[in-house]
Amino acid sequence: MDLHLWFSTTVTTVFVVLVVAFLLQILRTKKVNIVNNQAAPLAKGAWPIIGHLHLLSGSRPPQQVLGDMVDIYGPIFTIKLGVHQVVVVSSGEVAKECLTTNDKVFASRPKSKAVEIMAYNYAMFGLAPYGEYWREVRKIVMLEILSQRRVEMLGHVRVSEVRASMKDIYEAWLMNKDSEGSGMVKVDMKQWFGSLVLNVLVRIISGARFQHNDEEGVRLQNVVRKFFELLGAFVVSDFIPFTNGFDLGGYEKEMKMAGKEMDNIIEGLTDFSSPRCDFPGYDHDTVIKATCLAMITAGSDTTSVTLTWALSLLLNHPNILKTTQDEIDEHVGRDRLVEESDIKNLVYLDAIIKETLRLYPAGPLSLPHESMEDCVVSGYNIPKGTRLLVNLWKIHRDPNIWSDPYEFKPERFLTSQKDIDPKGNHFELIPFSSGRRICPGVFFALQVLPLALATVIQQFVISKPSNEPIDMSESSGLTTSKATPLEVLIAPRLSDKMYHVSA
Repeated sequence: MDLHLWFSTTVTTVFVVLVVAFLLQILRTKKVNIVNNQAAPLAKGAWPIIGHLHLLSGSRPPQQVLGDMVDIYGPIFTIKLGVHQVVVVSSGEVAKECLTTNDKVFASRPKSKAVEIMAYNYAMFGLAPYGEYWREVRKIVMLEILSQRRVEMLGHVRVSEVRASMKDIYEAWLMNKDSEGSGMVKVDMKQWFGSLVLNVLVRIISGARFQHNDEEGVRLQNVVRKFFELLGAFVVSDFIPFTNGFDLGGYEKEMKMAGKEMDNIIEGLTDFSSPRCDFPGYDHDTVIKATCLAMITAGSDTTSVTLTWALSLLLNHPNILKTTQDEIDEHVGRDRLVEESDIKNLVYLDAIIKETLRLYPAGPLSLPHESMEDCVVSGYNIPKGTRLLVNLWKIHRDPNIWSDPYEFKPERFLTSQKDIDPKGNHFELIPFSSGRRICPGVFFALQVLPLALATVIQQFVISKPSNEPIDMSESSGLTTSKATPLEVLIAPRLSDKMYHVSA
């Protein structure tokens, strides 16, 4: 072939290829830009002014209402709550994109009446907007109080309080065993778990503890529950600003009462003699009280809620309860009490806790995030100021990930899902959320949950008070607790001396 012709043909071919590649790149870029200029699908049914608020104010829990929308709109869609645009994410893959790729973008929290009134005007770091104050306080708390190392160092407090609580239950059994006739005594374990977890936290914060049914302890437990109930309430002025000042529904009045009562209790538990230091926008005493409030609320309600659901599930599945008890007897026995060092060997118990967190995450909807700048999620444009809700309840029931997603099957965590943990790294299971705004009490909860549950199962025969299944109805609020008491029949399994062993 003539060299000139070959060269000319080659150059022409290369030129054509480059032009085609260039045009394809333009088309590809244009296509991406078209997608990126689209908002996530907007759910139908919005009303003027209030948007979709009416859909979330019925008898069904919001996470279930939003979960139904996934079948129509997919794993990411938009709803309008009054004047606010809210993106709802309902798959682990999209949640990962929000909380890792766009972690800093979504690191802020929206403002609300509840946080303003009850959380010291946003000084409670778990609910504070992103900024210097949040970074400073969170760093101190996570390094000095709630880091994994610090939590492990406080093991003696957890063991001591768990054993003291079991001793109280045993003494209640001694006092009432004859009146029942069967040797079994009825107790409300929901109340017991609440008292136990609260005492662990109060001892860590102040060194004090409440006796069972202590008036001040019950008062604190009730106001913490009220705090979460009001934090999850739909306050009209949060979504429709022109109604601010009218207190429609009366929530603001309740918040002021709850906030004042909580402040009085916190002041009695708090030591203000520590070296004073300045924080942006808040005085020293307010920061101490707000941080104590954050620790108590982040740890107590969520942990006790999970313990209550776990025992409820076990009582409705007595074969699983028996298997758990057998595992504890095999690895610990009945001649000594469960220690934290035993927990690593109780793999079935660990699976039960994971399965409980999957089915009943304490907060089935994540605390709301707010985007600080424009970003792109799953190809959709998310404008600055958009609120983000992650539907943990729906993610944990994704049939593409979980077989029989509505069934209680702890064994899944011994086989197909054995490598999944709930610490925020596996987005199929994120009961404590993930990223910068992960629940600060995650390590505390994952230490208390197995120790408390294993101790109860080791020390007591536990059964339902009737042949009816345990009622699994859920209460409303930011955390989803069991709506009714967890009344069970108990009797000791161990010798008398074992209930007098201290930490």
